[in-house]
Parts: sequence; structure tokens; C-alpha cells
Amino acid sequence: MRADGGARGNPGPAAIGVVIEDEDGMRLRTFHRYIGRATNNQAEYQALIDGLKAIEEWKPDGLDVFLDSKLVVEQVNGRWRVKEPELQELHRQALELLHHFGESYSVKHVDRSQNKGADKLVNMALDERGKG
Repeated sequence: MRADGGARGNPGPAAIGVVIEDEDGMRLRTFHRYIGRATNNQAEYQALIDGLKAIEEWKPDGLDVFLDSKLVVEQVNGRWRVKEPELQELHRQALELLHHFGESYSVKHVDRSQNKGADKLVNMALDERGKG
């Protein structure tokens, strides 16, 4: 799964984008949605949470998550503390969903250039909202 969240302004209008692929890179599902006013970090967490909820229905044997938010990756992997009160609940929700996958998951940081599909979906949701 590749997920991304972003805000135009920080905080500002925010959206998420998620790309779910199988182990061979075949796209199984993509989605995006406008989430209202949020910070970039809140949007990144929301993208992770929504993506994990969407994957649960497939009950995969394993899961690799790729995010371009180093902050979210380091916090979810327990290497950085979650200091911001507005991120603590999102962090808790993300960990709870990840634990449904037992020991068979990883959350890895990737460069933005390796997360273009999810990033494009974020911008699509923001652009669609702007036209409304």
C-alpha cells in the first residue's frame, strides 16, 4: 500500500490518496478524498488509517506500507515520540489497525518520487474540491 496526505496551507484544505497493490505491483484499488481542514501530518496519518481500513477486507498474509512522511513512519515504528496532541489519537488508531496484521507488516519511508500515484490522488481530491 502506498498512502499520502497533504494540505494546502498548514493547516488548510487537506486530502488523502491511497494506492493498494498486490505483491506484483498490480493495482487492486485506488481512492482519494477531501478530509477538510487539517495539517500535513494529520492528513498523512488519515491516509494511512483509511488505507489500512480498506485493506482489512482482503485479509492479506502480509502488508508493506510505503509513506513519504518520515515523521509518520518513525512514529508508527516507535522510534520517535508523538508529541503533538492532535496526532496522538491518529497514531493510536493507526497502531490498532496495524496490529490486526500481527507481525506480518512493515511501514517504510520512501522518497516522494516513489509515491507519485498516491500524491497525484491527493492533488486530484484537492483540485476537485476547489472546483465545487
